[in-house]
Amino acid sequence: MVKVLFVCLGNICRSPMAEAIFRDLVKKEGLQDQIIIDSAGTGNWHIGKPPHEGTQQILMKNRIDFTGIRARQVHAEDLQTFDYIIAMDVENVGNLRRLAGHNKVGFIGRLLDFVPDSDLADVPDPYYTGNFEEVYELIQKGCRHLLETIKKEKGL
Repeated sequence: MVKVLFVCLGNICRSPMAEAIFRDLVKKEGLQDQIIIDSAGTGNWHIGKPPHEGTQQILMKNRIDFTGIRARQVHAEDLQTFDYIIAMDVENVGNLRRLAGHNKVGFIGRLLDFVPDSDLADVPDPYYTGNFEEVYELIQKGCRHLLETIKKEKGL
């Protein structure tokens, strides 16, 4: 079983969007019994809340289910449990590495690191920019490449 955790700051915009998009892609590939997907935030401000209204709207527009997604904070145990910890930006990678300390953890990297020739390294936070359409496109592209990488690395 492959376990993937998407991480952003508050777990209401980017990482729940990535969780929903990745779940959709995994389901379309028939791999939902082989890949576990979750999301979390490095901050604790929104624990228990559903995705941001902008995230909900863009997911509904693209017919992607986000049922059951609620904000939670990442825990040190998550870093031991998940094989791929996929952050939306360099700030969250740093937060995750500090949380990990010297413990052995799963892969920690940025989503757009999986996109060859990407002009951006970080997925911008639509909580501040309001540009949920751009973020959706970036996450969709990143998730497609991440899934291809996982399929190759894990022989799925």
